[in-house]
Amino acid sequence: MSVQEGGCLCGAIRYRVKSPPLRVTVCHCRFCQRATGSAFLVEPIFAKSDFAVISGQPKIYRQRSEGSGKMVDVHFCGDCGTKLFLTFERFPDAVGVYGGTFDDPNWFERSAAKTRHIFGWSRPQITLIPVPACAGTGSSWNPALNMKILTLWPWVPAFAGTSGES
Repeated sequence: MSVQEGGCLCGAIRYRVKSPPLRVTVCHCRFCQRATGSAFLVEPIFAKSDFAVISGQPKIYRQRSEGSGKMVDVHFCGDCGTKLFLTFERFPDAVGVYGGTFDDPNWFERSAAKTRHIFGWSRPQITLIPVPACAGTGSSWNPALNMKILTLWPWVPAFAGTSGES
């Protein structure tokens, strides 16, 4: 595994990871929507011991999680405002990186075995989740995502609900 790096828009803060992510979370919660200004956050999760800030000093914004009641720290560049990574009171040995801040944001695996979509009920209605395993037509229950997938086109399925029922 090669070392991967990333950083903020202005280059003042750089970080490095020395392992693949433990998992990748695609979070559709309102916190992540507000934090990214988008429909969801692609968040590869690393062991804290495999993550390091290598230049600059991020500022920290603290937010209490509505779900757990524990603190979440958003680490960001004080010069350009780029959000870079999250640390968690609830998971003190983990770091969640804003996936788009890697120099190569496509380097990490996003397979069904490694990736979980969470808080899907708060996603914007236009959000479609591609699941290549469901290519073709019709629908199928995807236990990894805990939802029924309706395949609209070979690569564009949509939610039918959050239970195994039709």
